[in-house]
Amino acid sequence: MSHTYEELKQKTVAQLREIASGIEHDAVKGASQMNKEHLLTALCTALAIDMHIHHHVEGVNKSEIKAKIRELKKQRDGALVAHDHKQLKVVRREIHQLKRRLHRATV
Repeated sequence: MSHTYEELKQKTVAQLREIASGIEHDAVKGASQMNKEHLLTALCTALAIDMHIHHHVEGVNKSEIKAKIRELKKQRDGALVAHDHKQLKVVRREIHQLKRRLHRATV
């Protein structure tokens, strides 16, 4: 029976220990003494499950926003060299807003 990280995370410690009891792997030895966090890690290791959570973002093009941030950083560096404080403030604010937009979309 195949499991996913999200599915295992929703289970109780007792259910996780029951799953671990049916697995012969070094990672799950001593599963009866593990807490949920350690048990999840051990099960994912034993079952070769990816623990990394991928965020699927709806309505936000992450690569486009990151490209815009890179472009703005170049403008920021130019404003620093030119000692243009007004432009520097505008560019920094825009970078900040784009980063916040990315963060809100992925959380």
